Amino acid sequence: MRKTTSKMWAAAAGVTGIALLATACSGNAETPSDDGSDGGSENITLTLGTFNEPGYTDEMFAAYEAENPGITIENKKAATSNEARDNLNTRLASGSGASDIEMIEIDWLPELMQYPEKFTDLTDPALEGRWLDWKVAQATTPDGILLGYGTDIGPEAIAFRGDLLAAAGLPSTREEVAAELGGADATWEDYFAFGKRYTEATGKPFFDAAGAIYQGMINQVENAYEENDGTIIAAENPEVKAIYDAVTTASVTDNLSAHLGQWSDDWTASFQTDGFATMLAPGWMLGVIEGNSAGVTGWDIADVFPGGAGNWGGSFLTVPAQSKHAEEAKKLAAWLTAPEQQIQAYKNKGTFPSQVEALASDELLSSTNAFFNNAPAGQILANRAKGIIAPFKGPNYFAVNDAMQSALTEVDVNGGDPAAQWDTFVAAVNALG
Repeated sequence: MRKTTSKMWAAAAGVTGIALLATACSGNAETPSDDGSDGGSENITLTLGTFNEPGYTDEMFAAYEAENPGITIENKKAATSNEARDNLNTRLASGSGASDIEMIEIDWLPELMQYPEKFTDLTDPALEGRWLDWKVAQATTPDGILLGYGTDIGPEAIAFRGDLLAAAGLPSTREEVAAELGGADATWEDYFAFGKRYTEATGKPFFDAAGAIYQGMINQVENAYEENDGTIIAAENPEVKAIYDAVTTASVTDNLSAHLGQWSDDWTASFQTDGFATMLAPGWMLGVIEGNSAGVTGWDIADVFPGGAGNWGGSFLTVPAQSKHAEEAKKLAAWLTAPEQQIQAYKNKGTFPSQVEALASDELLSSTNAFFNNAPAGQILANRAKGIIAPFKGPNYFAVNDAMQSALTEVDVNGGDPAAQWDTFVAAVNALG
């Protein structure tokens, strides 16, 4: 699940949060343990910390409670991934207050994997093979501790307003848009060229935010910010600079952007005012688009993505070691990430499953999305998931990417100079050491 607020954290904030956590680790605060006595006659309330729209519903919780008498689930939902990260870092540092189950987004999971003692090892031979291999690897420490059960992944397609494209005299069906962008050979140059045609014809924005386009592009780079040994290379990596230049050129020089900060109030309101014609659409974004576009018609999904396969986002369910009901929490986390529940979550909010069995199910592959012009969304996202190479994300990924997103916000939203903001980004990266 993704993503951040418009008030992006400075890169130093990520460092501060981890420094606070490291301080707490050195103190080795006493952690409540599960003594196995719970689950008999005692009623247990399991708290579940989530964010955005993970697809879990009261009906799902009620079904689990009915199957497990004595268990009550309390969902504590943060508005954004950043808010959830802030809350969890604070509670892990203090040694108390974390939910029994905490959802963690992939971009900040690597920070927390430095402190596996703060979490319950979720390794379970009965669940081996449940998830895509690369998804499991993201949550596994070098010595084999599994810190999280995979929820969703974010295979990317292109969402578009067919009505706005048609009014501009441009390709407007999902098949036409996919072909216009180059099909299996689609490139980012093709995407920006299509955007120029739309903007020249209408004078209106083609995409929502430079930061979003950058995220789609950088997620296709295997080692964008760090080498596998943790060495930071972001400031001198030519691929990072080339993507930054391409995005800022499209945004500022070609004026293809709506110049909105994703997740800002203005961005949310723009869905009701025909604010842009296309946007990048990982599976979880479909629920966000629909939620912001109540009463709006014309949205569709094209089975295409520039540059090949790409994954944006995806989360995990973890069990903090401070939970007093770790075994019961582990059981609930396993149930919520079983194929059946993940298919239901996908139906509810578009969070695309990471489970091997779910990805092959007829129920998923035959599913359509009524809001997106009855698009065969299950098959489209399954197609888009093929060939994903998960980029390396180390402990500094969140801080580096946040510094980049801050630079892009200054350029795209606030009218800052791209060259000056690149220098600001480089300084923030160098400050990480």
